[in-house]
Amino acid sequence: MGARILIVEDNPQSLELMSYLLGAHGYEVCCAATGATAVDAGGSVTVDLVLLDLQLPDIDGYQVLRELRARGTAVKIIAVTAVAMVGDRERTLAAGFDHYIPKPINPRTFVGEVEAWLPPALRGRRAGPAAASRRRSGPAGWRPSGAATG
Repeated sequence: MGARILIVEDNPQSLELMSYLLGAHGYEVCCAATGATAVDAGGSVTVDLVLLDLQLPDIDGYQVLRELRARGTAVKIIAVTAVAMVGDRERTLAAGFDHYIPKPINPRTFVGEVEAWLPPALRGRRAGPAAASRRRSGPAGWRPSGAATG
């Protein structure tokens, strides 16, 4: 089985696209729509990689990163954001993110960019629709990919 990836994203369309692409490649996807939910559940759900939007409705991605790191989270954290002006990539990496993927994401290259940050043993194998629907729920506030937002 491929890795378990947490997507912290408040935009339903972005969340659905990333979830679909990763699920279709054999990854298990967990989702959080707010930074507080990601931080609160950060210690109770084991993931292999975090994809984190910088502009969330409650606390920004930089604060989420700081709080997760302060709690001892060593997992790779990738910024996936529409903040894509000159110098933003450098600021994001200097803040401690492991990688930076600008939005809109490119569906042809997105999974490869994500896979580059996973150990080879956890990299997915291309799968059919059944893999895309493989979801796991987590603690309160987390929802499986594709769940209705409320």
